[in-house]
Amino acid sequence: MRDRRGVAVAVLAALLAPLAAPASGAPACVRCVTAGAAAVELRVPEGAPLAGYGSMARRLVLPDVLGRHPHAFWFRPHEGMLDPLRVRALVVEGGGQRLVWVAVDLIAVARDFTERLADRLRQAGLRPATLVVSASHTHSGPGAFLDSAVMGFIAADREDAAVRDAVVERVIEAVRAAEARRAPARIGAAAAQAPALTKGRLGHPVDQEVVVVKVVADGGAPVAVLWNFAIHGTMLGPGNLRLSADVMGAAAAAVERDLGVPALFVNGAVGDVSPRRHGAGEMGDVGQALARAVRAAWERARPSAEVPLDARQARVALPAPRLSLRNCVARWLPAGLTLALDSVFPGDASLLAGRLGDVLWVTIPGELQSRLGEEVKRAAGGARAVVAGLSNDYLGYFLTSEEYDRPSYVSCASLYGPSAGERLARAAADLVRSLVGAGR
Repeated sequence: MRDRRGVAVAVLAALLAPLAAPASGAPACVRCVTAGAAAVELRVPEGAPLAGYGSMARRLVLPDVLGRHPHAFWFRPHEGMLDPLRVRALVVEGGGQRLVWVAVDLIAVARDFTERLADRLRQAGLRPATLVVSASHTHSGPGAFLDSAVMGFIAADREDAAVRDAVVERVIEAVRAAEARRAPARIGAAAAQAPALTKGRLGHPVDQEVVVVKVVADGGAPVAVLWNFAIHGTMLGPGNLRLSADVMGAAAAAVERDLGVPALFVNGAVGDVSPRRHGAGEMGDVGQALARAVRAAWERARPSAEVPLDARQARVALPAPRLSLRNCVARWLPAGLTLALDSVFPGDASLLAGRLGDVLWVTIPGELQSRLGEEVKRAAGGARAVVAGLSNDYLGYFLTSEEYDRPSYVSCASLYGPSAGERLARAAADLVRSLVGAGR
């Protein structure tokens, strides 16, 4: 009798063993990921200038050749803070891939700034990753952090090491905190249409889609939201001298109050997209309306534990950069009258693209016209697509050839000629198309 019981127990144990622990030969979950997110306040030295507008309302009467202002040269120092600036970071890792996405309340980022960040992340002991740095494009964030004489004179002031290093170190802090919080996660994506909060600068309809990447813990608790929408950070005009994240900051703050997790704003194809309303008094209402659209997409998203990760890069040769005097000064000037800028701006653009679960994304190093951004989105087929404008570099505006030939502020700031916008959009669409079906 004892022998029979022993045999029965042994058989039962053998049958239940696979349920108690995975068999040694069972395949690992190659598409499972870990994710962590964090947000920190972006603080810059007192007296740093603002970046975004070149008007006299923000300029010093004379450049500060006497050194009266420790961090400003062309532009007036900021006068306090209207609302906090933020650095938000998301780290996702799985299947041998690692993605670090930083969303920061700045006017733009340049290639050398992104490279400096990558170097500092390595020095800080953070493992290499695909790095995306997305500037919100607020026109009331700090200046003096970019090493560009042209951009410095036009709208951002000349580089000041103390301001630049303060920004870099806050990014490092945010990424380090996000890394420390990394845990098993699920990711999904969805979209919603925002109300008519924006308008086209060039007389064309513009993309009103809000795309949301929803990141939750295994148990369903929110971890982060990354949201993509095209809007200029110009609800505050050049008369404002206080630091502000503008309307995208107001919206992100509202989302964070609602969900209790970092809300990374990634601007879209924003070249010809402006807010319909302006002024500090309107920012709260517009921000709340955007936050409601983000929440609607969040509710629709269905996160999965199966999260394919992929990343690809392309270098796009561009025409020689030139400033069109016809587009900038007077339409009666000959179209061939230009100023060469190849000593200041590069002759190529670097694009990054990837898959994050069921969303495809691609970086744009500047301000792409909305119509071109929608063409890039269509390359994703049925998948959600994030066109990450103002990410990793800034090379100005990119328009259709038709719009480039119409003198305006936007075409004046299009530095690579009439074919560059379509060339860049085509390369971005090709990258996105190469990811369709990959990793599924």
